[in-house]
Amino acid sequence: MKIALIDAGPLIALFDPSEPAHDHYEELLADAASPYRLYTTWPCVVEASHLLGAVARLEMLRWVGLGGVQVYPFDPEDVLQMTNWMLGYTQQPRTEMDFADASLYWLAHETSVTTILTIDIKDFTRYRLPDGRAFDIV
Repeated sequence: MKIALIDAGPLIALFDPSEPAHDHYEELLADAASPYRLYTTWPCVVEASHLLGAVARLEMLRWVGLGGVQVYPFDPEDVLQMTNWMLGYTQQPRTEMDFADASLYWLAHETSVTTILTIDIKDFTRYRLPDGRAFDIV
């Protein structure tokens, strides 16, 4: 089984059938034989929860609670490193590394998992981990 990080966008698409990427992520993940074990962070869950409608939000949160994705917590001191990365990757006014992206960058750094399910291709294509590795976008 492969391990992959999952961003808020695919979480939203998975639970909102009106999203353009819904079919892609449903096919990729809805099957019980999915080749991916998923990791994410609370900022991604919160972002997806905020952007989903009430019914879809509850479905996603139930899925999280049932172990559909492993949510990694981080310590307050980890936020300091994330803010440094956010500053480094933010070039106003055109690009910004948001907190959810920074938390996934942190998770990749901590776990060495660079495969990521994201709709945010433009940003995750430009992010490089401290050791120079790029993300493998699914």
